[in-house]
Amino acid sequence: MDKLNLPEYDFRIRSDDGKQMIFDSIRKKFVALTPEEWVRQNFIEFLKKEKKYPETLMSVEKQIIVNGNQRRFDLLIYRRGGQAHLIAEFKAPSVKITQDTFDQVVRYNMALRVEKVIVSNGLQHFACQIDYTNNSYAFLREIPEFRQGL
Repeated sequence: MDKLNLPEYDFRIRSDDGKQMIFDSIRKKFVALTPEEWVRQNFIEFLKKEKKYPETLMSVEKQIIVNGNQRRFDLLIYRRGGQAHLIAEFKAPSVKITQDTFDQVVRYNMALRVEKVIVSNGLQHFACQIDYTNNSYAFLREIPEFRQGL
């Protein structure tokens, strides 16, 4: 897999019928090791180890209903009270993250009322704070750390 712009982590990887699989510690199972999954697993480890987000507040690839439509998020991090706090969208390293891509992710997720949005292809990482009062967002200088009391 591609080297990413993240610290290196150890993963459990195996081959099933010639298909590479990686263990997802959130879903507690092996999943297909695609380029996008490689980014997701590395970013989850980054959030857990470097930014101190508790694994117990993370949810991966779940379906939700937004404005009557079924959607699937890549990673959602909840507050301890159960409210959605941060959503992350991951792309393969070969997918360039443009302003249009970021705008689409933010619009898609504003219905969830999350406070923060992250978009990463493993090489570039963007985070923003949502301002619901002004229906806008502001880019953050770095990926935010987990705050106690969240």
